[in-house]
Amino acid sequence: MTLASLTVQLINGLADASAMFLVAAGLSLIFGVTRIVNFAHGSFYMLGIYIAYSLVDAIGATAVGFWGAVLLSACIVAVIGALVEVAILRRIYRAPELFQLLATFALVLVIKDAALWYWGPEDLFGPRAPGLAGAVRLLDRRLPQYDLLLIGIGPLVFTLLWLLTNRTRWGTLIRAATQDREMLGALGVNQSWLFTAVFALGCFLAGLGGALQGPRMPANLALDLDTISNAFVVVVVGGMGSIGGAFAAALLIAEVKALCIALGNVSLLGIDFSLSRLTLVVEFLVMAAILVARPWGLFGRPLAAVRSSAAHEAPLPAASRMSRLSGIALLAVLLALPLLAPAYPYLPVLMVEILVAVLFAASLHFMMGPGGMASFGHAAFFGLGAYGAALFALKLQWPMAAAFIAGPAVAMLGALLFGWFCVRLSGVYLAMLTLAFAQIVWAVIYQWDGFTGGSNGLVGIRADEALASPTAYYYLALACTALGVWLLRRLVYAPFGMALRAARDSAVRSEALGIDVRRVQWLGFAAAGLFCGLAGVLFAFSKGSISPEVAGVGRSVDALVMVMLGGVQSLAGPLLGGALFTWLQDLVARETDYWRALLGLVILALVLLFPGGVAGALRRIGSRGREEGA
Repeated sequence: MTLASLTVQLINGLADASAMFLVAAGLSLIFGVTRIVNFAHGSFYMLGIYIAYSLVDAIGATAVGFWGAVLLSACIVAVIGALVEVAILRRIYRAPELFQLLATFALVLVIKDAALWYWGPEDLFGPRAPGLAGAVRLLDRRLPQYDLLLIGIGPLVFTLLWLLTNRTRWGTLIRAATQDREMLGALGVNQSWLFTAVFALGCFLAGLGGALQGPRMPANLALDLDTISNAFVVVVVGGMGSIGGAFAAALLIAEVKALCIALGNVSLLGIDFSLSRLTLVVEFLVMAAILVARPWGLFGRPLAAVRSSAAHEAPLPAASRMSRLSGIALLAVLLALPLLAPAYPYLPVLMVEILVAVLFAASLHFMMGPGGMASFGHAAFFGLGAYGAALFALKLQWPMAAAFIAGPAVAMLGALLFGWFCVRLSGVYLAMLTLAFAQIVWAVIYQWDGFTGGSNGLVGIRADEALASPTAYYYLALACTALGVWLLRRLVYAPFGMALRAARDSAVRSEALGIDVRRVQWLGFAAAGLFCGLAGVLFAFSKGSISPEVAGVGRSVDALVMVMLGGVQSLAGPLLGGALFTWLQDLVARETDYWRALLGLVILALVLLFPGGVAGALRRIGSRGREEGA
């Protein structure tokens, strides 16, 4: 590695930093004012690059046409964002934050299928920027002219945003809303239109960032999730709501990635390491290190303490006689369900998927509901359980029963390791640290070809002959899920569960009563990881093969959707949410090619109609019925 090549690689990293900053700045503005963790922000970035491609194709690839298309596409994305805020998000500002996250995830599904319908599934390559298609020589290396322009655009946008937020009355209102929204409303400021304007500005920046990337990368349907994960990292590392922090974090992460690429293979103590392979996960390593050392990011400040929404709920009542009878009746129905298998051969397979989803969601709910710890990376434990069991069965030739014990044990050990760091944080910072650890697990699985099979995954994970039939495996899955759900419920009502809920509702008061809050939450992590790992083992043996996606961001989001859909403040919520989400996904996917959009619309309707989840709605209906009967 020469000094010249290292210098050029670091300069290239500055162009990537500008792209990251544009997206992260918009996300940071939106969160700072509205407190919405906007999962759809990557979708607006994706729309920016797609719309710019179409506009350049329609107007022409001249200098005026190209740059006009870039600005116009960003404006169109801003208008779309404003419409989304007015029509959907404005209705749920008073809902719990995680329900807002669920609504923005539903938007991801809708926007992705809208792009699929209009632009198709193929990658679209935009034209080069007129007059900037060449390269300049620097230290005997060639640097693209367009990258040099991007290096200047990032600081320019940062300067304009700083002037906007620090030298204008509107910027003063933004900063005031970031610090105390309630006081701003008490002073007579129209918060609704302020939120709309900020959301539109954030979407403009995302659309601009996407449009500017047209000459550097193709427009494709995977950009939404890829972009939002990187944007979250930049915002959290810099500090939620800090534009300067986002700029500094984008520079830091882009340069660290560039350094990994430039150094390539290095040798330490006789062991060769491929640093270039770290580019898939280096930003999450940086985020994990910074959050552990500085929990609020480089330039962030502690968010105002917000009491968990769970604390405003009535204490969880013990199961009534009617609830126990309903549970027994449901179990009896599930035991008899295989009798329908001759008429519906696919039914046992679908029911296994539903049972896996129910146990997966129940384990996350244990963390989020009684524990009050939101996780964006719960799939890490699912993947550790699945791969742990598969590796023991395939590499060591352990019997299936032993693999069923080893897989959850591996997941629990991972939860103990990650939880030790995570319980030192709270709120969105805790959630983002779980995402960082999950991405690290995914990267290890994806790149360790000789052990995990890499991107190809593992195949040949066979159940014992006695459990090979779909019906027999269904009964095994039913037994494991029923036992897991029952044990989780017992934990909630045990003294440990009481202490966990006390720590959720008031950490300070719990410490004063002698409860070791961190220790209790750490053990809560371990319990959730154990049962999540069991769900992963069930999944691995039911499918016969696994791939790195079992630990990916998409699966973690699925778990969040299940819990939110059913309702966080009900023990039946994850059961209903997991079953409903899996059934809807299977039903809708078989009916239309645009199943994501239809599923997203269903989720949006449920969020708007039942902000407390399906279980919460059913509970309210039951309470109303009892009151009317009385």
